[in-house]
Amino acid sequence: MTDILMPALSPTMEEGTLAKWLVKPGDEVESGDLLAEIETDKATMEFEAVDDGVIEELLVAEGAEGVKVNTPIARMKGDGEAEAPKADPAKADASKAAEPAKADPTPEPNKASSAPRPAPVANGTRVFATPLARRIAADKGIDLASITGSGPRGRIVKADVENAKPGAAPKAAAPATLPQSADAETVKAMYADRTYEEVPLDGMRKTIASRLTEAKQTIPHFYLRRSVQIDNLLKTRKEINAGLEAAGKKVSVNDFIIKAVAKALKDNPMCNCVWAGDRMIKLEPADVAVAVAVDGGLFTPVLRDADMKTLSTLSDEMKDLAGRARDKKLKPHEYVGGATAISNLGMFGIENFDAVINPPHGSILAVGAGVRQPVVKEDGTVASATMMSMTLSCDHRVIDGALGAVFLGSIAGYLENPLAILA
Repeated sequence: MTDILMPALSPTMEEGTLAKWLVKPGDEVESGDLLAEIETDKATMEFEAVDDGVIEELLVAEGAEGVKVNTPIARMKGDGEAEAPKADPAKADASKAAEPAKADPTPEPNKASSAPRPAPVANGTRVFATPLARRIAADKGIDLASITGSGPRGRIVKADVENAKPGAAPKAAAPATLPQSADAETVKAMYADRTYEEVPLDGMRKTIASRLTEAKQTIPHFYLRRSVQIDNLLKTRKEINAGLEAAGKKVSVNDFIIKAVAKALKDNPMCNCVWAGDRMIKLEPADVAVAVAVDGGLFTPVLRDADMKTLSTLSDEMKDLAGRARDKKLKPHEYVGGATAISNLGMFGIENFDAVINPPHGSILAVGAGVRQPVVKEDGTVASATMMSMTLSCDHRVIDGALGAVFLGSIAGYLENPLAILA
């Protein structure tokens, strides 16, 4: 009998909601068949079977929330296995309301699992790897904790181990849960004489709260501010959109900003870096993340190789990613990566603001609205121009002040001379 475990479907997932079962007891399944729909902290995703067999029992009721990763959610009988005794139905109902007792959720060594089996490491965290990858790692003396998986849902596969160096140092332990300023009962007592409604946090809100608290407490932010004149950009955009009208397409100011940031990363490669605990990692491709507001939170889908794509291609990709982000249909690899991000609140009339860096990024660009205002020209006369405010938040461990200033200057240069973006 094989236990099917709650899988880790995203890098930050610790628990999930079993939204819908796509199988029932007695169903025969093959590897790759869909078993369930699971809501993570970021999206609703389909969970596939890894092995062939017959579904014997569903251990977690449909709609159950807060099911921890690696908790058994079903049992499957393989070919030739004897019929297993039926579990008490009351136990399945209880699993919806309560987590399993403090038992080790890792399956016994002689049992297979339809989710990636975690390998324990010294700091108490777990690493997901295929059985073959674990055997190769053991033979080569490689710590799996030092490897980033490229397989489905971040699982470490054979190729990852073969490309790793023997004796690689283990990854740093994940930070402990961040303390809160006051517990719920203390805060509620302050408003005991007022009418209020408690709003529980879903997985996305918990992740945002944890990561951004971590960011502000552990990342030494500093801020660089600059305004750019975008009249030439607006003129160029109007001309481009006139040419795209027949195709039913349009490019936005944000598309120009994405391309400008990507080209500035290539001009300033030391800004295309992320913080990795005891070192920096310098990226070769210019991948740019863009914050997208969704119901209850935000996503930062990543536009890969943005410097090499046309504005219309970037526009199409951004529309697709933003639409699927709002429907919570993005795949994990689509919102992980890049060395910097863009947060644009100009469409809401916000003129300037400071954005919080999303680790491990080295920076984030906050963009405000274009505002018509008087400016002093080089000859001393006063004219009217459309000015757009930008604030670059930098991680001082990665980007120093002068380097950040040059990077922001490169971005501004491309936006003020939009034809250079198209070159």
